[in-house]
This record gives sequence, structure tokens and C-alpha cells, in this order.
Amino acid sequence: MNKNISIIGVPLDLGADRRGVEMGPSAIRHAGVVERLEGLGYSVKDIGDIPVSRPQTFSETENHKYLDEVFEANHLLADAVRKEVEAGRFPLVLGGDHSIAIGTIAGVAASKKNVGVIWFDAHGDLNVGETSPSGNIHGMPLAASLGLGHNRLVNLGGYAPKIKPENIVIIGARDLDPGERKLIKEKGIKVYTMHEIDRLGMTRVMEESIKHVSNGTDGVHLSLDLDGLDPLYAPGVGTPVIGGISYREGHLAMEILAEADILTSAEFVEVNPILDRENMTAKVAVALIGSAFGDKLL
Repeated sequence: MNKNISIIGVPLDLGADRRGVEMGPSAIRHAGVVERLEGLGYSVKDIGDIPVSRPQTFSETENHKYLDEVFEANHLLADAVRKEVEAGRFPLVLGGDHSIAIGTIAGVAASKKNVGVIWFDAHGDLNVGETSPSGNIHGMPLAASLGLGHNRLVNLGGYAPKIKPENIVIIGARDLDPGERKLIKEKGIKVYTMHEIDRLGMTRVMEESIKHVSNGTDGVHLSLDLDGLDPLYAPGVGTPVIGGISYREGHLAMEILAEADILTSAEFVEVNPILDRENMTAKVAVALIGSAFGDKLL
């Protein structure tokens, strides 16, 4: 694992169209993410937050809420991530809603041409404007990264697609829209729903996932939405879905990832302190980050 980590905060809530998640980066920092990583022997540089403009009025473009503002934040994020990757550092992005994955993946893919993606999430985030029931862009980042959806999101950074469907694994899905289910089948995207996790166990799911995303890729990006965990353990998220990954399963998944030593970038998103209890979800995020970077009891 790269011992030089750059933390980038993205206080964006417009992709979710729900206030509170913009305080996620601050909550994760307050929960001790820098101290945890430094305690594991990493050199951590916190480069601060990406500036996010606040619109004066509600805006929607072709069923994409706040398209201009979401695009601009992701454009700045992509540039920041690209610079850190080119400097030989590991970008660790703190959200903010999951629309920021558009920028993170664009920044990573600018230098790494065949990126594998592990997507921990209760949702597929594979909607486009025509299939989205809400118009919230945080339900579209994986589709946009695949080259599907609104032209501005798809071509952020000046090229598309950023990733290939055969290099993606979604883990923990349990709430998919009809358009997402259709796209998953059409593109052959590998998905481990909670049914597969219950049936196979997290160890086998992770072993198969690691093999899948590291086959022929030149880097692996982890995108972890805290709503992938059951709301019993991560209540401070905007779109909770019961029946999710347990606290222990989440740690096991991160521990197995750390042992595989394949991650080259990561983001942890959708922590919403307004909906949380005593910063519990941010603390869980920090604990999972620790496990992903090799923290062990012994």
C-alpha cells in the first residue's frame, strides 16, 4: 500500500438534494481519520476541501438536479485527484454525497487507463436521466463513469468512458431501480447482492471480487457508500436500507482488501451528521478506513 496519503474533502450535498451530507468530510475528520492513519505509519497530507458553490435557487436540467454545481465540484475534484495520483500519492476522498465518484474516478482514470472498481453500496448508482425516479445525481455516478447519461457528466475531463463494465463489482446491493437492473444485465456487471453475501459469506465474496477487479487492471478504486452497511451500524446516511452489511462483515471486507494490497485510491461517502447519532457513522467510516489500510488487533 502506498504510504503517502492525500485526503481530499468534498462537502457536496446537491447530488443528493438533501442537506447535511455536506458536513460529512468534517465529521470524518473529527472522528480521527488522520490520527488513525498516522498511527498506522502513513504520511498523511490533508489538502482541505474542494470548494462547492451554493445555488441561490433550485435548478434542474433534463432530470438532473443542480447539474451545473455538481459538474463544477466534480471537475475540480477530478483535477485534484489527478494531481495527487501523478505525484505518487494515494487519494483518499471524503464525501459528501456519492455524486463525487464521478470526479474521483475521472481523476484516477486520467493516469490509470484500466481501473478496477469495487463499489460498496445498497444502491447501484447506475441511473441516467431517463431512468432516475428522483433526478438526484448521486444515483448516477457509476453510469456516468461507464459513459452513460448526460453528456457533461459523461465527458467530464474530456474523455469517456472512464471504466469498463467488466472491471466493476458492486457489493451489498439491495435496492435497485428497474433501469439499473436492466443495465446490469445488458452490461454484464458483476453484483453481489445481500442474498449472495448471506449465502456465500463475505470471505468468498471478497476473494472473488478481488480476483475480478484485479484481472488485467492497472489500479483498483474503492468507492464505499456508508449506506452499504445496515442502518443499525450506520444510521447517519440519507438513503438507508435495512438488511445491509453488518459492522463485522464490513471490517472483514476491508481487512481482506488490505491483505490483497490492490487499492490505489478510495472514497468514503454519504455520511450525514444531521441524521446521525453522536457521530456514530463517521466513527464507523474511520474504523473501516483503518481496516482498509491494514489496521489489525494483533
